[in-house]
Amino acid sequence: MADTGESKKEEADYKRLHSFPLIRHTDMPEEMRVETMELCVTACEKFATNNESAAKMIKESMDKKFGSSWHVVIGEGFGFEVTHEVKNLLYMFFGGSLAVCVWKCS
Repeated sequence: MADTGESKKEEADYKRLHSFPLIRHTDMPEEMRVETMELCVTACEKFATNNESAAKMIKESMDKKFGSSWHVVIGEGFGFEVTHEVKNLLYMFFGGSLAVCVWKCS
């Protein structure tokens, strides 16, 4: 029983330590990057257990703000190779191992 409580404490510490967004790659302009990153963090926190809803929220917001044809993938342990418009790609991690990839192609 003591091990379970201790492992939960370690997991909480890990999540607190890794709760900041970590951008792995982007070619977006500064203003767009900051807005997209904040949107991704908000969506991932709001839909912590439902990546599909978070991705839908991000896509719809990006379509409204920056024009249509945005795509979003959220998950753990995936690879990708995409064709995207120049200055319209963001690949980041949130919460330790949750990856978010946002790109535009029309």
